[in-house]
Formats: sequence, C-alpha cells, structure tokens
Amino acid sequence: MTLENFKAGTYTQQYQYKSFTPTKINTEWTWSDTMVNSLLAEANLKLGELNAFSSHVPDIDIFIRMHVVKEATTSSRIEGTRTEMEEVVMKKADVGVEKRDDWQEVQNYIRAMNHAIKRLKDVPISTRLLNETHQILMSGVRGKAKLPGEYRKSQSWIGGATIKDAVFIPPQHTEVSGLMSDLENFLHNDKIQLPDLIRIAIAHYQFEAIHPFLDGNGRLGRLLITLYLVSNNILSKPILYLSSYFEKHKSVYYDNLTRARTANDLLQWIRFFLVAVTETSKQGIATFKSILALREDIESHRLITLGSKFPRAQQLITHLYKSPRVTAADVGVMLNVTPATANVFIRDFVKLGVLKETTGGKRNRMFTFHEYLTLFVDAGK
Repeated sequence: MTLENFKAGTYTQQYQYKSFTPTKINTEWTWSDTMVNSLLAEANLKLGELNAFSSHVPDIDIFIRMHVVKEATTSSRIEGTRTEMEEVVMKKADVGVEKRDDWQEVQNYIRAMNHAIKRLKDVPISTRLLNETHQILMSGVRGKAKLPGEYRKSQSWIGGATIKDAVFIPPQHTEVSGLMSDLENFLHNDKIQLPDLIRIAIAHYQFEAIHPFLDGNGRLGRLLITLYLVSNNILSKPILYLSSYFEKHKSVYYDNLTRARTANDLLQWIRFFLVAVTETSKQGIATFKSILALREDIESHRLITLGSKFPRAQQLITHLYKSPRVTAADVGVMLNVTPATANVFIRDFVKLGVLKETTGGKRNRMFTFHEYLTLFVDAGK
C-alpha cells in the first residue's frame, strides 16, 4: 500500500448508526513524498543522540523515574485529568481529596508503564502484554467497571451524548480481535521493509482507530510507542515520551489522527509524528544536559561544604532525584536516622538551596527539590 493512496477503511451500517472498520495494515508500505524522508532522517538522528545518553549518563535509571512521571502526568492530562507533576510526586494522603481520583489515575499509569517495560524482557508486544498493562491502568479508578484487561465486548463511541450523535464510532466489538491480531503481526513482521518510526506511527493511528478497550485507549496507545521503541532496541532505556508534545499541540494531534481516518490522509499524521519525535528528542537532550549540570553543581560544589556529613548528604540527594518531594519523616527513613538528625539535613539542604519548603506551615512541612522538579515541569512548554 502507498501512503499517497491510503484508504482508511469502510463504514458499516448498524442499527441506527454506522461503525468504522479500519483497513488492515500488515502489508508493505511505500511512499514518494520526499518530505517524509527528510523528516524521518532528522527524527532518527535526534533519537539516536537522545539514546546515546543511555550509555553516557551515570546512574541514568534514577533520572528515568521522573521522565516516567512526566509522561504519565501529561498523557493522563490529555484525557482530562488535572493532576500536576508537583502533586504526582506527593503521597496520596497529602493530595487534596478532590484530586485523589486524578492522582490515582496517574499513579496507575506509572505502574502500568513500569510493568510493561519490565515484562518486555519475557513477553513481546502482544494482546497478552497490552491486556496486562490495561488492567493495571484501570485498576481502582473511574474505568474500573469497563472491563480492565479485556478487549471490549460491546460497541463504544467517542464524543456525543449518545451513539446517535457520536463524533466517532469504532468497529464493532466482534471485529476487535482480528484487527488487533493484524496490528500485532504488523509490529513483528520482519518481512516488511519499513523504518521503525514509520511503523510505530502507523500502529499508533491504527490502535486508536480500532479503540480496542472501553476506556484507556489514548493512554495505552501512547504507551505503545515507547514499548515498541524499547522492544526493538531503538532505545536502550525508556527515555522518549511524546505525550508532552501531543498535549502542547493537542488539537493538531487529534486533528491529524482524525484526518487520517476521514480524509485518507495518513501522510499528514506521519509528518506530524516524525516532527514530534524530533522535537521531543531535542527537549530530552536539553533536559538531560540540565540534569547533569545541576548534579555537578550540587554534588561537587554545594554538598561538599557539609564536610563529614557529605556521604549521607549524597545518599539523600540520590533519593531526591527519584522522589523530589519529602518530609522530615521521609528523610529519617531514607537515611535511617533520628528525627533530629533528619531535620539537621533538611536545614542544611534548605540553606544550600537544594530543598525549598512549600507548605508554609510549622507542622507537617513538605520540602521540594525545586530546581530539579522544575526541569521536568517546564520541559516542552
């Protein structure tokens, strides 16, 4: 199939509505659009530069935790949650009651992503892995009654108060299994000579068109991108997350996915996707450089002034890279020290400008590694 002659699918008359069945994608793909080749070359170059940090950044895994938090926050926000990163790194008890449902959805996303990345060592991208991941994503939150871990068994729709005025009606549930098998085969078909970024761009579009679950399709579809790049060794570590770019350009993101289906214009979606990879890779590189500069400043200049307390201070800063919001009790547990000693370290870190008190109270105070957290909050804005 050529991208220029792409036929998105067909509409089937059901009772009082028409459902959309996307064309299967497990086939050869070609194109003559030179812009795609140019954008692909640039995206591959920047993605390769970003991946190089996997080898060159010491202890990179401690920083990946916050990249996952950023992705979980923005991907969930695309779907309507209102949790900010500053809240995501808090404990549930410290989050306002009115925001705890949103907070839990983001926490589920983090758990689902970490589970899926870990499972890739033993299980390929497949119905099994997607269902496992979906079950975690939907556990105990607003979608808990919508068949967590199972493909849908009824017709769904997007937009509109009822199916009669829906914006989009995906294929009937009886078609989902066959379409997802085709998608899975497409992802693993090594007889198709297709660049990985083009393949996953097409796969993401197809996943959203199939809409295999009753809820959580957007988040899982975006997670699929990272899973594919890691499973195919395009990325050594899960350090590319596109949701921040998609959220910033949310209307364009949805418009291009919709246009592929309604106007048979898959080319425009692929162009947008490749630009997203390039720009997100650039931002990721900039963020890692900022992290390394901040780490050098703190560990080689600020903490060294603490003298004999330096080993424990270094232990604390390592924890803060993974969990940049703490209480005195947290520090006591982290360092296995008394409350009095924990407070001494907090005062030292506040004096050095590493921690910043954020609650304004005298009791139950919370401290934030503000400089570090800001690197992720502001990234991509």
